[in-house]
Amino acid sequence: MRTLDDLDVKGRRVLVRADLNVPLDGETITDDGRIRASVPTIKALAGRGARVVVCAHLGRPKGQVNPKYSLRPVAVRLGELLGQDVAFATDVVGDSARATVEALQDGQVALLENLRFEPGEDSKDDAARGAFAEQLAGLAELYVGDGFGAVHRKHASVYDVPKILPHAAGGLIVAEVEVLRKLTEQPERPYVVVLGGAKVSDKLGVIANLLTKVDRLLIGGGMAYTFLKAQGHEVGRSLLQEDQLDQVRGFLSEAAERGVELVLPVDVLAATEFAADAEHETVEATAIPADREGLDIGPKTRELFAAKLADAKTVFWNGPMGVFEFDAFSGGTRAVAEALIASGAFTVVGGGDSAAAVRGLGLPEDGFSHISTGGGASLEYLEGKTLPGLAALEE
Repeated sequence: MRTLDDLDVKGRRVLVRADLNVPLDGETITDDGRIRASVPTIKALAGRGARVVVCAHLGRPKGQVNPKYSLRPVAVRLGELLGQDVAFATDVVGDSARATVEALQDGQVALLENLRFEPGEDSKDDAARGAFAEQLAGLAELYVGDGFGAVHRKHASVYDVPKILPHAAGGLIVAEVEVLRKLTEQPERPYVVVLGGAKVSDKLGVIANLLTKVDRLLIGGGMAYTFLKAQGHEVGRSLLQEDQLDQVRGFLSEAAERGVELVLPVDVLAATEFAADAEHETVEATAIPADREGLDIGPKTRELFAAKLADAKTVFWNGPMGVFEFDAFSGGTRAVAEALIASGAFTVVGGGDSAAAVRGLGLPEDGFSHISTGGGASLEYLEGKTLPGLAALEE
């Protein structure tokens, strides 16, 4: 995979596919982690005299122009982080984009409007996607892929454009791939994976693959209740995927056969409803009352999980342990994050809600070896899938 060092960028227009898909409250960015992660590559290119044209997506506007998903607030924040103005094009490949790019001088940066305002960006039709890719590629002379959070998508800006332009991987993608290779090729042991989040179905492939690689698998969050139900326990009104019970029973059997220690919650915070101020109590995980739902792992589980992480040499964590957005149910996620920091292991936070939880709970980002910018991309890599965006950069 070529890197920035392999490109002669001075005086040339460089299209950078970044991942700037940040959460917004109106026009206020509530977590700028992905923007900050994109800055080093953009700054490096601008510093070498490139005319940098950044493109990215935000949300799922489904090929329609929707002001709610405009990247304009991102352009402002990116400019603040870069310490220079970022010109903003009000369209993607139209008159504004062409004029904005044409006006760039060496070392200047522009941001195009949301790629997903264009139906060709994520079209399933190869011809439609290819036609849009040609328009996008026409704005630049070189391409740098740096949006790790999107490399598992076969989208025009990720997959098709690098087939048209001379290309290289940005620093963020190089760093992400290096970390993931460390997890998959020769992890130092004990290798422990912590999985949480809402649904087992989102992580079927990665669980199946990890059972052949890890020493210990800790399961929390909403997905834990399907595992508990598969063991025959009452889970009350907790999140449950009935259609995954057979699959989960298979995982439990395979873990036992392979000698993988699969650790489930022993107690949970069981609430009367899904609400920040819901009445709740700590109950045994094997005896959740029929009228209650588990919203976080309990104190004994927090201690158990911390103990199972204490001797780890490599840890991958993806998915919160409870509804961390509610203060009353954030303790489990905080406890796991703090146990990772205390472990001294090579620790990787797998993007998405886990990364948001680290920042939202005010935990030190430098307490972890790596915080990924791509939850879905990280999981698919660990699942052993070919990621279209990486495959295109490797050609």
